[in-house]
Amino acid sequence: MKIQYLFILLIYLFACETAPKEKTSLQAQVLVLGEGTGAIAAAIQSARSGAQTLLVTPSTWLGGMLTAAGVSAIDGNHELPAGLWGEFRDSLRDHYGGAQALATGWVSNTQFEPSVGEMYWKQMAAREDNLTVLYKTSWRAIEAVEDEAVHWNVRVENQTDTLDIAANILIDGTDLGDVAAQVGAAFDVGMDARVNTEEDIAPEQANDIIQDLTYAVVLQDFGADADKTIPKPVGYDASQFYCSCKAKCEDAKHPCESMLAYGKLPNDKYMINWPLKGNDYYVNMIEMNAEERVTAYEQAKNKSLQFVYYIQTELGYKNLGIAADEYPSEDGLPLMPYHREGRRMRGLVQLNLNHLLRPYDFTLYRTGIAVGDYPIDHHHFERPDAPEMDFPPVPSFSIPLGALIPVGKDYLIVADKAISVSNIVNGSSRLQPVVLQIGQAAGLLAAQAAIQNISPKSINIRDLQQALLEAKGYLMPFMDVQPTHPHFEAVQRIGATGVLQGKGIPNQWSNQTWFYPDTTVTYVDLLANTRQFNPSLQFESAKGEELLRIEDALTFVYEWRKQLPNSAYKNVAEIEQITRDVWEYDWKFEDFDLERPITKIEFAALLDAFVSPFGEKVDFMGET
Repeated sequence: MKIQYLFILLIYLFACETAPKEKTSLQAQVLVLGEGTGAIAAAIQSARSGAQTLLVTPSTWLGGMLTAAGVSAIDGNHELPAGLWGEFRDSLRDHYGGAQALATGWVSNTQFEPSVGEMYWKQMAAREDNLTVLYKTSWRAIEAVEDEAVHWNVRVENQTDTLDIAANILIDGTDLGDVAAQVGAAFDVGMDARVNTEEDIAPEQANDIIQDLTYAVVLQDFGADADKTIPKPVGYDASQFYCSCKAKCEDAKHPCESMLAYGKLPNDKYMINWPLKGNDYYVNMIEMNAEERVTAYEQAKNKSLQFVYYIQTELGYKNLGIAADEYPSEDGLPLMPYHREGRRMRGLVQLNLNHLLRPYDFTLYRTGIAVGDYPIDHHHFERPDAPEMDFPPVPSFSIPLGALIPVGKDYLIVADKAISVSNIVNGSSRLQPVVLQIGQAAGLLAAQAAIQNISPKSINIRDLQQALLEAKGYLMPFMDVQPTHPHFEAVQRIGATGVLQGKGIPNQWSNQTWFYPDTTVTYVDLLANTRQFNPSLQFESAKGEELLRIEDALTFVYEWRKQLPNSAYKNVAEIEQITRDVWEYDWKFEDFDLERPITKIEFAALLDAFVSPFGEKVDFMGET
């Protein structure tokens, strides 16, 4: 199929040189439209999962906000290297010479030059035989059709040609949710009313105020004697930047050196993405047409250039000039702005603040396909009239699968920031590592649905989650059992049932959830969690707060197994003997003493092997 794609494209490109614009047809099992971070993650994972995949992007770059928008200081997930995020980070570490080489600024543990990041995304995409990328190409029309193998007809164009693409599954990989909106998916924009989300801190009335966007800038130190001062931008007023740092404003929070070091990149470069009287800019361009958006982009760029000019002149850093080797743009600025928020689709489920604060009070965590640890962080510095909200600290969290599937739109999946979350939760779900995982899950979901020729909403959630685990993804945000651990998958699977639970701990800018693998289990907690998972299971015990011993754990597993159809074990002794055989050499545990308390990770391995509660199907709400 890849050869067929290339053959058609060669004919198509040759025609560009010899004839007027002509229409060409292509077919893909999965079609990804958009420029976002989620778009490239979805395209790569879809291709890896066996689906013939086509990515159509208006950009010449891959990576979205990570690269083309220049937000190359990673926010969060330092201890949760899930899936493609971890793979991308490993590439950067290899390139620069280790983890410490990326810890150049104080805002992040992983900072890199955008052009380097883009290089690695192109390399990753090129390795996928099932993936074809069409650059500098935009969609013009999208039509839903009813056919056994084709559910979408999409017309795309570049400067010279038109392509008609037939696809089974369509993925929206845009920053603002443009594709989903075009096909009629329901969505929300701005702050939600409290009555709709039941979030105590949400405003009483809804509004259309979204977060500020930023045109990030990469500056480079050209040496103490260099003068790289740019021409004075139109409308420049130095006073609007006085309180960006302490040089001109005693009330400023940070010294100017600290402001610059915030996003310091390798090779003496600086990412300027500063929200405090810096280059944040407010505009709601969601419903603007293409021409209006270009005008808004130019205004946002001008704000950033004004801030650069202020840094060079008022603060005296004339040696810091716009890096000339980062972006293929005439002005040296990124290829796109950093959109923090756009549309939010109404999905099969909506993740809200209550789910983050009290995950085990609900069941959505059982359907997790991505994890994040960033706090709720909204940028409204350029809209002082935005209703104030006192964001509570939250633990790390999971994104439910149903948030990627719009209501009423079969064969459509959302892969970037436009997933179904509340406005408040968007402040945590919008960050780069989370969006990479969302995109990866979207690509896997699309591939499985296309190959099985079913709607995404008909997918077996547990099968999809297992495939994510095999791709080193996370279902649960347990930071103390890493993917390199031999029982990582077992802990993730059992954690996704809730039979063994973690403890969430808010922790400033890097929130946590701990599984505590070496701690023990009490009867009372185990029985409560098991009954919550499946109320039909019957266990009797008077041991209450007593710790579960290995002998007790074997009995518990046997009693559970007896209640399942086709139980394969005659008695507890049989399970004990099998466990003895694998305990040390296969499971890498020690001290098989029936009388000692069993640890959580030992019990997770035991449950996973003999009962496999993860195999019990769940719906999109997480109900069994």
